[in-house]
Amino acid sequence: MMMNPYPRVRDTALREARRQLLERGEIAAGLVDPRLARSWARSQDAGLSPVGRNLDAERLSASHLRHALDRHQDFIAHAQPVMEYLYAQVEASHSMVILADDRGLLVHAMGDADFLGKAERVALAAGASWHEQQRGTNAIGTALAERVPVEIHGAEHFLERNSFLTCAAAPILDPGGRLLGVLDISGDHRSQHPHTHGLVRTAARMIENGLIRGRHRRDTLVHLHRQAEGLGSVAEGLLALSEDGWIIGANQAALAMLGLDTPDLGATPLAWVLAARLEDLADWGRRRGPQPMRVNTRRGEPLFVQIDAGKASIPAPACVRPGEPQDALAALDTGDARLKAVLEKARKVAGKAIPVLIHGESGAGKELLAQAIHRSGPRRQAPLVAVNCAALPENLIEAELFGYAPGAFTGAHKDGNPGRLREADGGTLFLDEIGDMPLALQCRLLRALQDREVTPLGGGKPVAVDFALICATHRCLRDEVEAGRFRADLYYRLNGRNRSLSGVLCPPAPTRNNPSHIHQGGAGSDQGDSDQQQVAAA
Repeated sequence: MMMNPYPRVRDTALREARRQLLERGEIAAGLVDPRLARSWARSQDAGLSPVGRNLDAERLSASHLRHALDRHQDFIAHAQPVMEYLYAQVEASHSMVILADDRGLLVHAMGDADFLGKAERVALAAGASWHEQQRGTNAIGTALAERVPVEIHGAEHFLERNSFLTCAAAPILDPGGRLLGVLDISGDHRSQHPHTHGLVRTAARMIENGLIRGRHRRDTLVHLHRQAEGLGSVAEGLLALSEDGWIIGANQAALAMLGLDTPDLGATPLAWVLAARLEDLADWGRRRGPQPMRVNTRRGEPLFVQIDAGKASIPAPACVRPGEPQDALAALDTGDARLKAVLEKARKVAGKAIPVLIHGESGAGKELLAQAIHRSGPRRQAPLVAVNCAALPENLIEAELFGYAPGAFTGAHKDGNPGRLREADGGTLFLDEIGDMPLALQCRLLRALQDREVTPLGGGKPVAVDFALICATHRCLRDEVEAGRFRADLYYRLNGRNRSLSGVLCPPAPTRNNPSHIHQGGAGSDQGDSDQQQVAAA
């Protein structure tokens, strides 16, 4: 039996919200869901009108549609069997199942013949775009904009001519976390069913799981669930691993179970999140077959695990001598409790898209720590480019960092210079003594960090750069900001007070004869910067 989940009080609030939208161009807070209000605002900003005729976006020609289908062939191939299964659940309910790409282009659809005719009249068919900018608030476009599953019913659609629809949609992500598109069920608003939202979310998960199995068939796959019986179900977590045990792909369930986010993919070894080595899991699989293995996450939560080696070859367990360093950071460990804590903080941020700020007095081994962080992360095969901001003359540091075009200034090399930021592309940039950087250059550095691109002196097109950033200073940057010698916005960028996370590591000073043997004596607490000593890491 169909149920109407929209009580009269909500209908009244929705009618009032639309009246305010038409008469005043804005609506009072609390009348509708905040996501719906944001979507209506975006629709208005796109120049759309709720009533009357809007300029329809053109549908793709047959040849252009074929080209789009070829481009999304793998996506459609994995989605089609799930769509057929999903349509079998909603058949004869005046509805259709739709697949859209990441731009809102409808690339595949199937549905009841009686409803397809109605849908065609509003261009709800393959080759049309249902991006919010063209169609206003709708489940497909709004799911793309919000990157979450949504349900848009009746008059919640921005365009009144679409109010006969009820639609539920869920975004689909690839194994690397990139938004591929949206799966949608649309139907007559009089046939809305409360379970449609759950159906489309489950189907989107099925497509994501199929994609990770298909794209990583040659890699090691790890199946995860909190219950042994959940392994193999649509709710299981899936991880794809590189040969050396780094997580290179995952579905959303696995990320949630392990407390990871999309940026952690490619930057996190399995050993950081599970209290079990890949070799141990593989050995269990060889001896016990499909029997689930119980392991704990590094947060102490129990999970059941199965491993599928696919075409990958997992090395047999190796004998590790007691005390043998596991990475470059471990090589600095002398047993000192304070140093060990610093190294553990460094290990949490190595390889993540997190700026690291190392604070310590001169001679404390800041560059040694920066080198170890670089060599312990996934960029270790790429260059570590070090720049001492205090050692370069002020009139040369800009050209050294950002590079210059041929003939940019007197004495410039005839072929120009790419600059240290471009040399660090793919690797790590280490800015030592950043507290001594001139204010004017701090502004340029901040812009480069925000835009992830560099414009050389003397003109030329901006060049995209991708590097991990480690900075070091003996100065208390908070005091430098208050004194007006260091930009507050750059300080917050480096120290995690904005969208990025960062860590501040304060290593004790090394001995003269052996810099890897470190005694007490850092600078963090001495300068009253105890809040900076914490590493904020996801």
